[in-house]
Amino acid sequence: MKILIRQAHPEDAAAIVAIFNPIIESGKYTVFDSAFTVEAEREYIANFPARGVFHVAVRQADNKIVGFQSMEPFATYTRAFNHVGVIGTYVDLGERQQGIAGQLFAATFEAARQKQYEKLFTFIRADNPAALATYQRQGFEIIGTAHRQAKINGSYVDEFMVEKFL
Repeated sequence: MKILIRQAHPEDAAAIVAIFNPIIESGKYTVFDSAFTVEAEREYIANFPARGVFHVAVRQADNKIVGFQSMEPFATYTRAFNHVGVIGTYVDLGERQQGIAGQLFAATFEAARQKQYEKLFTFIRADNPAALATYQRQGFEIIGTAHRQAKINGSYVDEFMVEKFL
């Protein structure tokens, strides 16, 4: 499958929500627990931090967005974290295991380096081994476990903290 990785635009909001909401509704892959509206996503993209990176993966055969990845500054209340970004990766549930995430990571790593980031960080649900494996294939390492970090539908979920130095 040929994929084009490009910067996300506000007009991509409907396609992004169409990927993200089924992932949220499954209750298995993310700690997000409420569906997003197209308007909220459009506003989020329009106001995305200038130092952030927000990519979409577009299948070239039909110009369909099949995944997305965002990376934002870890914190803005101090310059001490300017070298750290927080990353999130989402691929359409019907399009997984086709190399889409790997292409997103490659583009985001390069863009993050250009924006002077040195390290990427995220949380991964401990009950999502596929996501953990994806991040580990990209060089992320587990640095700890946040126990009972999230409460999803009344049940606690641990999260792994992972990082990668660029």
